[in-house]
Amino acid sequence: MKVYRTDEIRNVVLLGHGGCGKTSLVEAMAYVSGASNRMGKVSDGNTISDFDKEEQKRGFSIGTTLIPIEWEKAKINVLDTPGYFDFVGEAEEAASAADAAIIVVSGKAGVEVGTEKAWELCDKYNLPRMVYVTEMDVDDASFRQIVEDLTEKYGKVIAPHFSPIRENEKLVGYVNLIKNAGRKYTGIGTREECEIPDYCMEYVENYREKLLESVAETSDEFMDRYFEGDEFSVEEIRAAMRTEVMSGSIVPVAMGSNVQAQGVANLLSDIVRFFPSPDCRECIGINRTTNEMFEANYNFAASKSAYVFKTMVDPFIGKYSFVKVCSGVLKGDDVLYNAGAETEEKLGKIYTMCGNKPVEVSEMFAGDIGAIAKLSSTKTGDTLSTKANQVLFGKTEYSKPYTYMKYSCKNKGDEDKVSQALQRMMAEDVTIKVINDSENRQTLLYGMGDQHLEIIASKLAARYKCEIILETPKVAFRETLKKNSDVDTKYKKQSGGHGQYGHVKMKFEPSGDLETPFVFEEVVVGGAVPKNYFPAVEKGLQESVLKGPLAGYPVVGVKAILYDGSYHPVDSSEMAFKTATIQAFKKGFMEAGPVLLEPIASVKVTVPDDYTGDVMGDLNKRRGRVLGMNPVGGGRTAIEADVPMTGMFGYCTVLRSMTGGRGTYEYEFARYEQAPSDVQEAEIAKRAAEE
Repeated sequence: MKVYRTDEIRNVVLLGHGGCGKTSLVEAMAYVSGASNRMGKVSDGNTISDFDKEEQKRGFSIGTTLIPIEWEKAKINVLDTPGYFDFVGEAEEAASAADAAIIVVSGKAGVEVGTEKAWELCDKYNLPRMVYVTEMDVDDASFRQIVEDLTEKYGKVIAPHFSPIRENEKLVGYVNLIKNAGRKYTGIGTREECEIPDYCMEYVENYREKLLESVAETSDEFMDRYFEGDEFSVEEIRAAMRTEVMSGSIVPVAMGSNVQAQGVANLLSDIVRFFPSPDCRECIGINRTTNEMFEANYNFAASKSAYVFKTMVDPFIGKYSFVKVCSGVLKGDDVLYNAGAETEEKLGKIYTMCGNKPVEVSEMFAGDIGAIAKLSSTKTGDTLSTKANQVLFGKTEYSKPYTYMKYSCKNKGDEDKVSQALQRMMAEDVTIKVINDSENRQTLLYGMGDQHLEIIASKLAARYKCEIILETPKVAFRETLKKNSDVDTKYKKQSGGHGQYGHVKMKFEPSGDLETPFVFEEVVVGGAVPKNYFPAVEKGLQESVLKGPLAGYPVVGVKAILYDGSYHPVDSSEMAFKTATIQAFKKGFMEAGPVLLEPIASVKVTVPDDYTGDVMGDLNKRRGRVLGMNPVGGGRTAIEADVPMTGMFGYCTVLRSMTGGRGTYEYEFARYEQAPSDVQEAEIAKRAAEE
């Protein structure tokens, strides 16, 4: 592939609901542009971008893929992203590297939750956008309905610049609203002029009026001409549209059929015409050498710098770091400095990726997207620059994973293998997290949803040949006491020679501090227990609080007072006093009104206003206490509540089904509170059965 200058590059991310046709649109783009000589199908598992075995098996995208397409002397770097919410991290990576977005909408399914999420993502990264309606060759596809729904949701910015011509429920051509002319499809990527049918005229006039109104708003001169009834030339409309699209004042709506590759050539031309090249966008970092702002701004004449926005780790082709060149021109033999890891990296060869096929290039200009193989210390979010000019760009913020399950290895001795495989998968997917919960002797696997976790397990088995079992995690309860107790415990053991003798009298009471396991005090008078045995008593307490007598959970908030006892000059030992203390603790704790404490999470659920009643009802079912509701704009409300951690398990799936995927939530551990008696009894019975 030839080298392209910054102004000839377009970086475009495809966003939309799962199953709306993003991957098949990429296939059509690659075929029409000549990048591929056949058109693959998602159902056949032979598309360029869904190359992973897991994607082929399930029939949907799991990771973001890069497909470079050459069209009209420009290079379009297309980033195909997954639409399912469990893989939102992939879409966020791609959006952070793109300069514009195409929101793909299924003509059959219409505007869906994923469409709204895609729009929000474009707002977050300030991306100019275009809407492309697929499946216009299907019987019940309705372009008119989609335009109406989008206009109702997003207002006047929606401006269709194509309108379909359908005959016998089939897409046979389109009206180009900019030229006000009809075109009939004659083959893949080819068309001829035709008359605009009478049955289309009403919509054509309506859509063209909307388009011209938007164009007129770009300048006072255009506004005057519009009111005087002047016609705008095709070039004037296109120039005005480019300005408006880049500022976000217009969102053009195009349409076509991926299967027939109809409308795709127009879309590629629109990308080149209306979307900005990288040098129209801002990119600012910090120069660590001078501590000043570094204005990279995709200037190919500036000092070299690149941002790693994604990592691909494949067991067969190795590790590739996907980079967007932020300034300068990257060459294969460059030695760059990773300021975050404070190491030098020799680039070797640089590639542009076409799915999972690396294509070597000699150099990459600022603004271009490519991949570098085998960078040892570099991970997603790192910056590469020259050692003389060390630059750091701000890291992309990704969605946090809140869904988790306990995992264990199916085969004994696979622990190291699984651990290494998960490390590789975490390098590739920033929304996977592994946490070792030593307290409950379990390892927790975090992801964006249940399907995400299931796919991680499936990938481990297929890619790395190691299997894990996912189970419901244990919740970290605590034990404490509510009353006071006074115990007298003697440990006495006689055998041949030295015996064992330790005698303690102790009081136990609540300390009032649930952060600390125990507080130890000694008020022994007259040397009843010699001072040199006090540390042994404390050790006995330290051991006892690790596993409480009630249900085997760690103990907190206990005050232990040693006030009397006795010793034997020959038989007493540290061991004897430690054992006497352990026995005293068990007895004293169980006599002092022991209770279980459960962890409480502070939860924030953000949902559209229509769903607040359902969500609050569900939180109450989970024994949650709603603390307040705050409007957050855009017809959404944030509900804040305290919910026991036991009630948070499986919440992701429930919230999505309750709100049609529109609700989001986040939580963090807040404190411990006494568990209700029924929960306590059930937990004690469960632990007894386990023991």
